[in-house]
Amino acid sequence: MPDTRTEIEPRLREAAPPPLPAPARTARKAPRRRRLLLGLLILALLAAGGAWYRWGRAAAPDQLWLTATAERGDIEDAITALGTLQPVSYVDVGTQVSGQLRTLHVAIGDRVKAGDLLAEIDPTVYQSRVEADRAQIANLAAQRAEKEAQLLLARQQAERQRNLKASRATSDDALQVAEAAYAAAQAQLDAIDAQTRQIQSTLKGDEANLGYTKVYAPIDGTVVSQSARRGQTLNANQSAPIIVQVADLATMTVEAQVSEADVSRLRLGMTAYFTTLGMPDKRWYGALRQIQPTPEVVNNVVLYNALFDVPNQDGALMTQMTAQVFFVSAAAQDTLLVPVSALSGLSPGTSSAAPGRATARVLKPSGSIETRMVSVGVTNRAQAEILSGLEPGEQVITGSRRPNAEPAPSQTRRPRI
Repeated sequence: MPDTRTEIEPRLREAAPPPLPAPARTARKAPRRRRLLLGLLILALLAAGGAWYRWGRAAAPDQLWLTATAERGDIEDAITALGTLQPVSYVDVGTQVSGQLRTLHVAIGDRVKAGDLLAEIDPTVYQSRVEADRAQIANLAAQRAEKEAQLLLARQQAERQRNLKASRATSDDALQVAEAAYAAAQAQLDAIDAQTRQIQSTLKGDEANLGYTKVYAPIDGTVVSQSARRGQTLNANQSAPIIVQVADLATMTVEAQVSEADVSRLRLGMTAYFTTLGMPDKRWYGALRQIQPTPEVVNNVVLYNALFDVPNQDGALMTQMTAQVFFVSAAAQDTLLVPVSALSGLSPGTSSAAPGRATARVLKPSGSIETRMVSVGVTNRAQAEILSGLEPGEQVITGSRRPNAEPAPSQTRRPRI
């Protein structure tokens, strides 16, 4: 029996369709390529978007506006300086004579009146000089009485000789001798008078020196220092030794040192005040009375002394206290104030007497920003007085910052529109 498979297989191979061509296989791969291209396109778009985002952040970063509220308050423009306190009137009480300080009647802190006895110096030497002068004057007075008697006798003799000469009862020689004796007696009397005046003058000086052995207070005040001790020998031949210093502490003088950069802004009569280290919350006021023309140079810094006086009836102020001094150049009370940082285009040296113009940016409640021209009065380093252009409560822009930066403690943050 013939094998039927061998006969059927050739026929089946003839009847089978031909194999698929190569392009048909490539067509099956097309969707995969499209998906790959689409993915690459999406990645390119994402990369471009990221780059655009980063560029936009760098070119215009998000910011927060820093603002301040326009509020009413007081402002002053002041020139600051450091000063010391001195009594407006004080006297270094010394002695004009040498000797041992026998008695000291006062101590530091004692209040004295003009004419009060402060100290006594041993008067023995000066007392003896006065007594010697008076003895010489008494001696000269006795000599003068003798010379007066001699003068009287000489005058009588001269007159007698003139009468005799008139009657030709004496000689010319006798008359001349009598007249010469009279003139000599007159000269001797004049010499005694001159010596007497000399000794009297010496007596006045010695009496004065005797009086200087007692030292009196020249003014009303307080004994603020003592330079000599009881029993100390004082030598007044070269300089007057200081015993005590008496100062009138009822009025104190502030000696403030002002730099050469600020002294041109001072005006006589301008208001000045100061505080002390012990009482920083209390102010003492006065008026500038003097600017000393001769400066003091300290570490190559030129400083001028500016002086003003303040009352000290309660005695709270003491000599050599340190004072923080303020000379008020301009001031305003209960006026509208904004920070200086909120203004642009402000000219320096602005005051209420000569107001200036500046630009301020106002943040509206809606978030929009409005630029305004404002009139500026008194300014200092921190604040400025607004005379017109703003209303109390309005928000002015003082600056900006990035969102992740710490805000200034006194300013308000608002998002940028």
